[in-house]
Amino acid sequence: MGKIVFAVHCHPDDIEFMMAGTLFRLKEEGYELHYMNLANGCYGSAQYSKEKAIIVRRNEALAASDFLGAVYHESIVDDLTVFYTPELIKKTMAVIREVKPDILLLPSPEEYMEDHTNTCRIGVTAAFCRGMPNYPSIPEKPAIEGEMAVYHSMPYGLTDGLRHKIEPDLYVDIDKVMGEKTQMLSFHKSQKEWLDKSQGIDSYLATMQEMSAQMGKDSGKFRYAEGWRRHSHLGFSAKEITPLEDIFLKRGSLHRT
Repeated sequence: MGKIVFAVHCHPDDIEFMMAGTLFRLKEEGYELHYMNLANGCYGSAQYSKEKAIIVRRNEALAASDFLGAVYHESIVDDLTVFYTPELIKKTMAVIREVKPDILLLPSPEEYMEDHTNTCRIGVTAAFCRGMPNYPSIPEKPAIEGEMAVYHSMPYGLTDGLRHKIEPDLYVDIDKVMGEKTQMLSFHKSQKEWLDKSQGIDSYLATMQEMSAQMGKDSGKFRYAEGWRRHSHLGFSAKEITPLEDIFLKRGSLHRT
């Protein structure tokens, strides 16, 4: 396989919460990183107008992406209009065809809010259709060939919307990059005030650290970890491919359940 990984989540800061540690570890392995939030974060503010919030949150995400060393891809839709539609599938597919990822990181299929769940569904279908020349993207990009491994991150809060705990297939050790993950999340300054007010999250950074610590505890092996589930290979590769497992097992940085 090649060495391109594409992280796609919903809102600015979602990648930082649930995926960034693994991305920093993949960067150490020489992977080219790509970063995209499907939604622009326009309603995630109690301080700014919609128009101002879009600018502020884009700038925060761009700074975070630059800190990661990733290629930044623009958002394509407002918050709360992330629906499973042909238009959004085709727009997302255009970016996937452009990036040509070998590894695609997506949200969990079960999440606490529909924007996240729909981002997962859109990403899966867009990737599945990447090689279909008769299914045009928006804008039009040529269909691509090649194998791809799709992994789903843990849901925010580590449970589904009905409070059922989600168990990952594998845990990636992120202990040595927790400082970088924390610093990357800290670029989203506008979200600390918003989440304090809207969701009762007293400490923005501590909440992320607590989830990472819980994943580490659940692994039974690591201090801090991120959990992942691998999507079926059908439609994505001729046979099962396991790049995260192959990369991190040999480093002693992965635990499988």
